[in-house]
Amino acid sequence: MMTTTTILDAITVPEGEGRAIPDAATRETIGHVPVHTVDDLETAIAAARAAQPAWNALGHAERSRILNAIADDLEANLEELAQILSREQGKPLDGPNARFEVGACAAWTRNAADTVLEPEVVFEDGPARAEVHYDALGVVGAIGPWNWPMMITVWQIAPSLRMGNTVVAKPSSYTPLSVLALAEVFNRHLPDGVLTVISGDRHVGAAIASHPGLDKIMFTGSTEAGRRIVESSAQNLARLTLELGGNDPGIILPGTDVSAIAENLFWGCFINTGQTCAALKRLYVHDSVYDQVVETLAGMANAMPMGPGLGEGNVLGPLQNQGQFDIVKDLVDDARANGARIVAGGEPAEDLGPLFYRTTVVADIDDGARLVDEEQFGPAIPVIRYTDVDDAVRRANASEQGLGASVWSSDVDAAVEVAKRIQAGTVWINQHGALNPVVPFGGTKQSGYGQEFGVAGLKAVAAPKVISR
Repeated sequence: MMTTTTILDAITVPEGEGRAIPDAATRETIGHVPVHTVDDLETAIAAARAAQPAWNALGHAERSRILNAIADDLEANLEELAQILSREQGKPLDGPNARFEVGACAAWTRNAADTVLEPEVVFEDGPARAEVHYDALGVVGAIGPWNWPMMITVWQIAPSLRMGNTVVAKPSSYTPLSVLALAEVFNRHLPDGVLTVISGDRHVGAAIASHPGLDKIMFTGSTEAGRRIVESSAQNLARLTLELGGNDPGIILPGTDVSAIAENLFWGCFINTGQTCAALKRLYVHDSVYDQVVETLAGMANAMPMGPGLGEGNVLGPLQNQGQFDIVKDLVDDARANGARIVAGGEPAEDLGPLFYRTTVVADIDDGARLVDEEQFGPAIPVIRYTDVDDAVRRANASEQGLGASVWSSDVDAAVEVAKRIQAGTVWINQHGALNPVVPFGGTKQSGYGQEFGVAGLKAVAAPKVISR
């Protein structure tokens, strides 16, 4: 009798040979993952260096064909991948969550395959001509986060592979199953050594950042960790793309039709239960619509179904780990203790599970409060009243971070004029956090540097070469 091996079976190891990974909602063990070491990293990098010349020699057309085949396979296995992701990370299957993330993996893989990057003519005068060509860098080290583990890993590996690089990827120790599952599908189509996932601890991550065998480091995570990577990369002068933390502001202008923006506003704040670098983290609302915005957000927060990811109809899940739960609870408790008004939520949802925190809207709060000044990375939004737009822009720009921002208004032209004054890598109008695989994305200030997606993303994982004649 034939048995079918699932993706989960293929990536897990026996209990005595690996580390247990808990279900984010129930804390029951999903499976065990290998505990890779720095020695395993050395082996992976050596294999990647050996495989890179042949992979590069295939050419863009063949690599694009393979990436499109991978995207097909991701779509064919969407449900199983989404279930692994939902259990490990905590995000529900429904809504803009686990199925959405796996679908985005396929979409970004196709975009990396199909984006055209032609040589650029930068000078031409009679017979004289200068062109910029883009070659493979070599081996890319990709270090990913736990909040969107599959999708962000694809942002790193798909363009790298397309440009002829090989990749060694390290997932967060909180979500290795998701990335191992992703790589299991990719590696059905790739030659040996082209993509390896190393499931190790922070010591392995530190070794990646300084390793002389790597030509590029891509990292998504905290600003503090990003600084350590910059310091370590001085050892090998690897090129860097860093997408770091964000404390994204939103500004709602006077006279805005609140009902027209309500759904986009809610998900701008609370997508992935607020665990998104480019989520809306502090909301400045003009006095003329302040009460209506607070009431609308609170009503939606109380109505949106929250529960275990596999539960039908749930669209909000738990915090992924105890450390993040503690941060959210601490910041909300501090706001309450200092006189802020908790309009919705404001407490753990112990009836749902140990790491659930109710969707929280906090009013009557101001700059200087920890919930405003610090990135909460969870389901709690501070709503700050203002009366002067210039003052709101100043306060929005006061943060050391500058990943994303948004401006909300029934007058789009007025919103665009305000957007031009905000210091952020992306400023959205009447939405927040919406990403497009052809539109460049990256931060300013202490939210990192470098851009991903589209042509800019391909260039970021390539070595420019000028040919002059």
